[in-house]
Amino acid sequence: MSTLLYKFTGGFTDINSTQMNTTTFLMIIPLFIFMCLPAVAQQENKEAWNNRQCAVVLTYDDGLHVHIDKVIPVLDSLGLKATFYIPCNSSCLSTRMEEWRTVAAHGHELGNHSLFHPCVGKSKGRNWVKPEYDLDTYTVTRMVDEIRLANIMLRAIDGKTNRTFAYTCGDKAAGGASFVDSIQKDFSGARGTRSGMNMFGDTDLMDIKSYMINGQSADEMIDLVKTAEKEGALVVFLFHGVGGEHAINVNLADHNKLLEYLGNRKSTIWVAPLNEISSYMIDH
Repeated sequence: MSTLLYKFTGGFTDINSTQMNTTTFLMIIPLFIFMCLPAVAQQENKEAWNNRQCAVVLTYDDGLHVHIDKVIPVLDSLGLKATFYIPCNSSCLSTRMEEWRTVAAHGHELGNHSLFHPCVGKSKGRNWVKPEYDLDTYTVTRMVDEIRLANIMLRAIDGKTNRTFAYTCGDKAAGGASFVDSIQKDFSGARGTRSGMNMFGDTDLMDIKSYMINGQSADEMIDLVKTAEKEGALVVFLFHGVGGEHAINVNLADHNKLLEYLGNRKSTIWVAPLNEISSYMIDH
């Protein structure tokens, strides 16, 4: 039998395998495995995210004018792709449909955010929810029908069938009953509003975690990306207003600093629309 080179304190020592007793062997194997685990874990993380160390998804809700005017030009200049969740009753969609069609043609995802952006109102004390769009008064059938009609409308704009859904206000029930299972086959994934990192192979694709951004600084957002890099995870950002147009807002300069950070790290960070990443997770 061959000689085993075993590295211990003080350098390499030759241990002839015929002289190695069982106790020594059992001591060596756990140590060898322990030494290899970090490298193995790092390689697995890299392979998990399309040969990158982690993944980032930038999502923008509610189909705002600022998304077309201020966000997309920066994304395109850096070669980054994002997901835009657009309710079909968005005034920006109706008045700038051709521009949204161009956005999709450039590789961004037009995500489903329902027809009318209904939310649970009365039971959660949300007085701002219109009675006609209160999910408390919806049925599951009505909600599913509206979501599927939104898919048809979005397909008429971008010609695509693979997209993701974002729960309006993070709500997953209509009339008190969950509609999640009813739409599972319609999407490659669905973004929720629970905060947290998403681990490859341990993520509920119908409730993908995200971080809602409302006034956080560039450094705070970049720290989330660094955490994803360290953990080998997927981090999803949830934006509304960017430099204005929504009560939930992020400073434009801070937002752009985050994008610049991502643009400079394409070799280690996979930035893509959520439908692309969720489909990759399903396939792998």
